[in-house]
Amino acid sequence: MKTSLAILFLLLAAVGAREPFACDPSDAATKTLPFCRADLRTEERVRDLIGRLTLQEKVKLLGNNAAAVPRMGIKGYEWWSEALHGVSNVGPGTRFGGDFPGATSFPQVINSAASFNASLWEEIGKVVSDEARAMYNGGAAGLTYWSPNVNILRDPRWGRGQETPGEDPLVAGEYAARYVRGLQGTEGGDRLKVAACCKHYTAYDLDNWSGVDRFHFNAKVSKQDMVDTFDIPFRSCVKQGNVASVMCSYNQVNGIPTCADPKLLRGTVRGAWRLNGYIVSDCDSVGVFYDNQHYTSTPEEAAADAIKAGLDLDCGPFLGVHTENAVQKGLLKEAEVDLALFNTITVQMRLGMFDGEPSSHSYGNLGPKDVCTPPHQELALEAARQGIVLLKNQGPVLPLSLRKHHPIAVIGPNSDVTLTMIGNYAGVACGYTTPLQGIRKYARAIHQPGCADVACASDALFGGAIEAARIADATIMVMGLDQSVEAEFKDRTGLLLPGHQRELISKVAAASKGPTILVLMTGGPVDVSFAKHDPKIEAIVWAGYPGQAGGAAIADILFGAHNPGGKLPMTWYPQEYLNNLPMTAMDMRPNPSRNYPGRTYRFYKGPVVYPFGHGLTYSSFVHTIADAPKMVSVPVDGRHHSNTTAVTCQLVRVNHARCSRLSLSFSVDVRNVGSRDGSHTLLVFSSPPGGRWAPHKQLIAFEKVRVSAGGQQRVPIRIHVCKHLSVVDAAGIRRIPMGDHALSIGDLRHSVSLQAEPLGVIKS
Repeated sequence: MKTSLAILFLLLAAVGAREPFACDPSDAATKTLPFCRADLRTEERVRDLIGRLTLQEKVKLLGNNAAAVPRMGIKGYEWWSEALHGVSNVGPGTRFGGDFPGATSFPQVINSAASFNASLWEEIGKVVSDEARAMYNGGAAGLTYWSPNVNILRDPRWGRGQETPGEDPLVAGEYAARYVRGLQGTEGGDRLKVAACCKHYTAYDLDNWSGVDRFHFNAKVSKQDMVDTFDIPFRSCVKQGNVASVMCSYNQVNGIPTCADPKLLRGTVRGAWRLNGYIVSDCDSVGVFYDNQHYTSTPEEAAADAIKAGLDLDCGPFLGVHTENAVQKGLLKEAEVDLALFNTITVQMRLGMFDGEPSSHSYGNLGPKDVCTPPHQELALEAARQGIVLLKNQGPVLPLSLRKHHPIAVIGPNSDVTLTMIGNYAGVACGYTTPLQGIRKYARAIHQPGCADVACASDALFGGAIEAARIADATIMVMGLDQSVEAEFKDRTGLLLPGHQRELISKVAAASKGPTILVLMTGGPVDVSFAKHDPKIEAIVWAGYPGQAGGAAIADILFGAHNPGGKLPMTWYPQEYLNNLPMTAMDMRPNPSRNYPGRTYRFYKGPVVYPFGHGLTYSSFVHTIADAPKMVSVPVDGRHHSNTTAVTCQLVRVNHARCSRLSLSFSVDVRNVGSRDGSHTLLVFSSPPGGRWAPHKQLIAFEKVRVSAGGQQRVPIRIHVCKHLSVVDAAGIRRIPMGDHALSIGDLRHSVSLQAEPLGVIKS
C-alpha cells in the first residue's frame, strides 16, 4: 500500500499535482456515496448527486463559473475553455505560464479546411486534446472546450469566417464530425477525453455590419435554407461526431432567440438529432435576449424560457441570479432545473471528473512533456503546407530556383509577423517562424515592409520597397489582412485590400527586376482581380492564417520543398458582388426579380475572382472513371410510390425511400503526369435534374490522395444517395430527384440516372 501511494504521489508531482475535482479518495464523507462509485451506471450516479443538492446549490451550477459544493466535496469548475485550432487563452478556463508557457498553434480553421483532408482534421483534434488533457492535469485548463465553430461562411464580409470550414455544408459537416472525434477520443465508449462543442446554432454569420449587430439581429431563414444549408454541419456534428455539447447563438431566428427556442433546442438538437450532452448559451446570450432584444418582460421569464427551451448551461451569470426566483414564482419547475443539471453533470461524469484522483485514470499520465512536442509542431507545419492554395502560377514561375533567384526582396506588412499568422481564438504558440525567417532558410533576403501595417495608410515606405524589388532577382510580397480588419464583432465593408496595398503591389511589380509573387495572408476572400490580370505579378498564393509554422510552410511552397495541393473552401467574389447586397439578407437562392444574386457557389452563378475548389499544383493530374453505374434504383415504399406526397414531379421523399444502404459507388483513377510527387483533392460535384429547388451544383464527395510522379492511384468513391443526391423543397422536405444527375470531377463528366422502384418489385 505504501509503495502504491508513493507511486501515486510521484505521478501527481509529474503532472502538476491537480487535486481531484470531486470524490477525493481521502474524503471519507463522500467517497462511498453513490455518485462517487465508478462501478454504478452514470445515470444512477448523476441522479443521486442531484437528489442531494438544494435548489440554492443547483442554481449556482447553471453558469460557466460553477460554484463549489463543499459539503459534497465538489470543487468549483470553469466550463469555458476554447480549442478552435489549438488550446486557446480565450475564456477563463485556460491559463498559460509556468510549466505550460504555450501550446501548439495550428493553422486557422479556414486553412485546415482548404486541405480537404479529413484524416488531418481528426489528427489535429487528437493533438489538441492531448495538450488540453495535459494542461488540465497540470491545473492550467479545463476539460470542456467550446470548439469548433461550424457556421456556414454565407457572406464573404463576415469577420469570423476565418474560424469556419468555409461555405460548403458537406465540408463543414465532415470537418465538424472529424475534429470533434479527434478532440473527444474514440477509444473509450461513452467516456470523453475532452468535451467538444459545436457552435453557434444557428444561422449565425453576422457580427457587426452597417449598424446591425449580432445582439439585435433577427435572421429570417426559410425552412428550405435551414434544412438545406444551416442545419447540416450541426446535424453532422451531433449525429456523426457525437459531440458532447452544442452552443446556441446570440441572434434570433424568425423572431425567436435561438437560446429560447424549444423547436430548435429541445425539438431538433436534443429530440431529432438526439444530442448526448448539454446545450450552452453563447456568452451572456440569455441576458442579451432580455436586456437587448426585450424578448421577455422580466428576467425570471427569460431564465424560465431558456431552461424550458432546452438550455442547460449559461455562459454568464444570468441563470445563476434569476433561476431561483423563477422557480419561486411558479414560472419554472425545480424538476426542469434538475434536467439541465442532469445533462451537464453527466458530461462531467463521462470526463472522469467524479472518479477521484485524475492521474490514476485515462490520460492521467499526460503533462508538460506532452505539450509542444516535436511531432505536434511538425504536424502544425504539415497542416500549414496542406492548407496553402496556389491561385496563379504564370509561366510557371514557381517554384523559385535557388540558383537563379538570389537575393530575394521580401516586402509587405505581413512579411515578418507572428501573431497575425495564428488568427483569432488562438493561444500562446510554442514559437513562430515568420515568412521572412522561412524565406531566409532558402535564400538571402532584402526586407522592406512597404507599409507600416495592413491598414497601409500612407505611401511613405514605398520607396525602399520599390528599390529592393529593382535590385533583387525575385520579389515576394506578403500582403493581406489581420485581426484589425476582420475579427469577432468586426465584419468588413468590402472585399478590397486595405489602404494603399493595391498601389504598393502594382508599383513594386512594375519595378521588379525578376518575377513578383504575391502571398496573401487573409481569413476571408479578397478581390485581387487587378493582380490576377497583371502579367507582372506571375504568381499568387493564399496562405490564410497558417499558424505558428506558417512562414516555414510558405517558404517550402515557394521554393518547391512541398508541392501545393490546397483548394479554396470559399468563393472569392469581385467587389461588385456586394452591390446592394446587405449582409442581413439570409436567402441562399437567387431571386432575379429583385436582382438578388444568391449565396455561395451552390446558388450564385455570376462572375468570380476565384471559384470554390480552385487550387493549382506543381504537378498535373488526369482523372479516369474506372467503373461507375449509369443507373441506380431507388427503392420506394409501395404504399407511397403512386402517392403525390411521395413522388411529386419525380421527386421521392427521402423518408419514403429505403435509404439505409442506398449508395452510389464508383472508382476514379488519378494519374500524376507531372514530374513531382503531389497530393490531389478529388472534388465530386452533382447537378441534379430539374433545378426546381436544387443548387445548380453541389459537392457530394471529396477525397485526398497522394500520387507519385508518373504514378496512378485508384480512389473508391461512395455517395449516400438520400443524403447527397437529394434536394430540399420550399417546405423543408428533403426529396430525391429521379432522372439524370450530372456528376463532375474536374474536367471529367458522368451521368447517373436514378429510377424509382416500388419495394414490391425489388429483387433480393
